[in-house]
Amino acid sequence: MHNSSKTLRLGVNVDHVATLRQARGTTYPDVLEAARICRQAGAHGITVHLREDRRHIQESDVRALRAEPNLPLNLEMALAPDILAIALDVRPDEVCLVPERRAERTTEGGLDAAGRIAELRGPVAALNAAAIAVSLFVEPESRQIEAAAALGARMVELHTDVIANSPAPRARRR
Repeated sequence: MHNSSKTLRLGVNVDHVATLRQARGTTYPDVLEAARICRQAGAHGITVHLREDRRHIQESDVRALRAEPNLPLNLEMALAPDILAIALDVRPDEVCLVPERRAERTTEGGLDAAGRIAELRGPVAALNAAAIAVSLFVEPESRQIEAAAALGARMVELHTDVIANSPAPRARRR
C-alpha cells in the first residue's frame, strides 16, 4: 500500500478467501472477517481484485471492506466501465489498473500503458480527481513506467515474472 514516507507497508490480498467461498457456494469464509484478522495481525491495508467475471471478489465485498473503519483498501481492477463506476462510487484509498483476460488464473502480464495512453487518460484523470491514488501494473520497462507517469499515475506495480523466471542469474540480478 502507498505511504508518502516511503516506508514499505504490508498489504494483504484476500481474493482467495473469496475464491473458496465462491467454490463452496456459501457465505463463508467471510472476506471482511479475513481482512479484520489481517489488520489485527499487523497488515496496513487490504487488496482485492474485482474482476469483470466476478469469479471471487464481489461488489458487496468491496463495499463492506470500504465501510470498515481504519482499513485502507487497494482495489485492483480492469479498465472496464462498470468497475470504474464502482471505484468512483466506493472510493478506495488506491486503485491499481491491471490487464485482465478471462482465461487466466491470475494476472499474467503488465498493462500496456504506453500503447493504451488514449484509453487510460480519462479513467486515470477521473480516479485522480476523486482523490484515489492510482497505480498501474506494468512490465519493468522504462517506456511503460514513463507512460504511467505521463498519465498521472502516482505509483507503478511491476510485473516481474520475466525476471523471476529467467534461468540466467545475471538477468535476475538486473
